[in-house]
Amino acid sequence: MSAAFPSVLRKPPAPSAFYAPSDLSSASLIHQIITVAGDLLTTYSNRRRWPLHQHQNARSLLRRIQVLLTLFEFLLESERPIPRLAKLCLHEFYIIVHRARFLLDYFFHSSRLWLLLHTQMISCHFHELEHEISILLDVLPLNELCLSADVLEHVELVGRQVKNSRFCIDVRVEELRVKILSFLSEFEEQRLPDLAELKITFLDRIGILDARNFDSEIKFLEEQIYNSHESEAEADSATIAGVIAVARYAKLLLFGIHEAGKDKRKLGTKPAVNCISIPNDFCCPISLELMSDPVVVSTGQTYDRNSIAQWISAGHKNCPNSGQTLVNSELIPNQPMRILISQWCAFNSVPCSGHGISSRVAAAAASKATMEATRAISRILIQYLSNGDFDSKKAAAGELRLLAKIGKLNRVIIAEEGAIPLLSLLLNSGSPIAQANAVGALLNLSIHDANKRKIIIQEGCLASIVTVLRSGLTPESRENAAAALVSLSTLHEYKKLIVDEPGGAEALGWLLKYGSTAGKKDAVRALFNLSMHPESWERMVNSSAVGALVGALEEEKVAEAAAGARGGQRWQVWWVGKRRQSWGLWG
Repeated sequence: MSAAFPSVLRKPPAPSAFYAPSDLSSASLIHQIITVAGDLLTTYSNRRRWPLHQHQNARSLLRRIQVLLTLFEFLLESERPIPRLAKLCLHEFYIIVHRARFLLDYFFHSSRLWLLLHTQMISCHFHELEHEISILLDVLPLNELCLSADVLEHVELVGRQVKNSRFCIDVRVEELRVKILSFLSEFEEQRLPDLAELKITFLDRIGILDARNFDSEIKFLEEQIYNSHESEAEADSATIAGVIAVARYAKLLLFGIHEAGKDKRKLGTKPAVNCISIPNDFCCPISLELMSDPVVVSTGQTYDRNSIAQWISAGHKNCPNSGQTLVNSELIPNQPMRILISQWCAFNSVPCSGHGISSRVAAAAASKATMEATRAISRILIQYLSNGDFDSKKAAAGELRLLAKIGKLNRVIIAEEGAIPLLSLLLNSGSPIAQANAVGALLNLSIHDANKRKIIIQEGCLASIVTVLRSGLTPESRENAAAALVSLSTLHEYKKLIVDEPGGAEALGWLLKYGSTAGKKDAVRALFNLSMHPESWERMVNSSAVGALVGALEEEKVAEAAAGARGGQRWQVWWVGKRRQSWGLWG
């Protein structure tokens, strides 16, 4: 199986999703059926490697289509008039070959673990197609089509075969599915699965042969959780989240930290393959994550519903972004923003299912089995981070960075297990990759409010983040340091502490002048957050921050964010007032 999978739906669409064009002549209709069927056979019939699961059903379906293709080719070549009933059947065959193509694409492009977990559902789709082919061959008036003897014989044989076909699930596959779920049960009972059992199951029986294949499987399953529909059972997503955690654990035990991190080290300073830069406007100013349910508060600012609701319920009376007083707690859905986010997600193939996604992902991640597996993974990685050689520490930081990117539960567990002090030490590393992994991991951990406090009170951690911001070894590290300050500066009680860190405000001003567009926007947001504390104004005006903000107003891609932060004009008014007063120009 390929090491990377294209994005697919959670399940093949219903038959009603397909339709046959009604305005085609019989010859054109048959020609299109032949084209789709021929393409399907060319793509899949001669493949040397087949996925372990469902290959019997898939091969059987391809054999049916191959025989039916001879029927369609005969009809096209004969150029005889097609009886009305036969043409109706051809319309149905048109739908069937398209459904077959979709189902086989789904089968070959899904991950092994996904096929294993959903073997019954996929078997049902294969069986439904066989059943519908049987019905059509019963209805098709073969005696009116003047078929040659060999074509008629083959079609009748297929008719008998599909009529006698039975719902097929491989017993060995079902046993394997149960085995995977048994690993979840072991974690739930706080027992660690046996290494030999993991090896036999994942490598020998499922065929996930290296760390890169594990990463592809994990990524695919994560996409299925995020793409889940609100109507789908949360239990299914919880099971998938648990299997993801088991797969991560197995990958670490079977291949170790060096093999697991090999592909990531090759990437150098480039972002991870699956990282897409989300427009700042689509991120909630509180959580810094893509908004799933954008709402507008009374000041006109937009936030994700869950984040601003928690802010208000905590007793805050002001808008966290603008600092203005909230005249009421009403949250108005921002439909235009929701539409823009949905369109952006669709264009960039980013999972986004709208309202309810956060709660579903949280529910999926909150099962006890997932929690215990994640804790076991975190302990292994932190052990490498603590006692491993430098390459091990570098790779472990990269794994923690990815793990902390997904879900509140992961961030809580990683911090509880003691990762923050060890990641802080790596910030001062002379390795660009180690530094980038460490600051990226701390950025992802800081999304959780309790972790913000742990990072800030960790001795030397804030100073090291500012050092990376000022003189990080790569642009990515400097920009992630700025994003970390954006996250940390959402806590009002620490704004003054952050702005007083030597060189911090100046470094943000430098990034705002010379950084990338994303870096400039993060610099603006960090400066704006810091400006919300009145005791920060003098320090910020003395730095180059205000001048950089004024200059950013002239840059099209950053102007809107800078204009929002130009509530910082009050810094200038305050500072000029102080100067004038000291010069005796004001009474």
